[in-house]
Amino acid sequence: MASFSDNVSGIIDDIEFRKPYDRAILKYRFLDEINFYEEKRDSTKKYYNTFRFIVTTGSILLPAVLSMGQMDPSRLPKNFDIITYWCSWTISLMVTGSNGFLQLFSLDKNYFSYSMVVEQLKTEGWQFFGLCGKYEDYPNHEAAYKTFSKSVESIKRKQIDQEFSNGKGENKKKKFDFQGEMKKFANEQQATTVNLTETSKIINNPEESLKDKTYGALEEGVASVLKGGIEDILEDNDIKLTLQDLSEDKQNDSKVEDKKDDKP
Repeated sequence: MASFSDNVSGIIDDIEFRKPYDRAILKYRFLDEINFYEEKRDSTKKYYNTFRFIVTTGSILLPAVLSMGQMDPSRLPKNFDIITYWCSWTISLMVTGSNGFLQLFSLDKNYFSYSMVVEQLKTEGWQFFGLCGKYEDYPNHEAAYKTFSKSVESIKRKQIDQEFSNGKGENKKKKFDFQGEMKKFANEQQATTVNLTETSKIINNPEESLKDKTYGALEEGVASVLKGGIEDILEDNDIKLTLQDLSEDKQNDSKVEDKKDDKP
């Protein structure tokens, strides 16, 4: 069965590019990345399937071997207890070791990750070659080349970030901000002091504090009522017209008086 690179090489040769090295970049970057991750996927798949087979098979055989040891010793072959002991010990060791290697090398995560990257790169390539999907608005492959290269590098970068997500990059400790912590502590202390002052005032003079709060609430209520009444009055069209007429009459009277004063 021909590989993906063999099937796509002929398509890349038929694509028209103004710059000849663009075709070479597709072959030596895009196709090489697919071959690289396919090899890593297949290699990881072998170890992953082997260890998973041992864990699954051992988990089935171990209870069966242990249950056989619970039978009547007179019905069992000679030295059967020793055989079952070493069999159960070997199976337990193989299951524990296989499961430990799976977790240590993250074979399950790497296998799924490599498989996803390979499929993403292939899908991206077929969309670029067919000018479909996100490339359907481009008139030709020359115009879509930069977008395609950017997408391939983005997939590659995300894969690298995922592979090294458990490395030193995420384990860096944050620097201790002394000034920020002191400022935060001072604000908390100030807020606590204000709360304690208000509490002590209420405890010592409950009547005065109640009066202050009552007067404050009454003042706010009266102010809001007055403000609302004034706004309702100003919004009345008749009163607005009346005020406008009055202002016009005053302006006319002032003009007439000015004319009288101008006459000799």
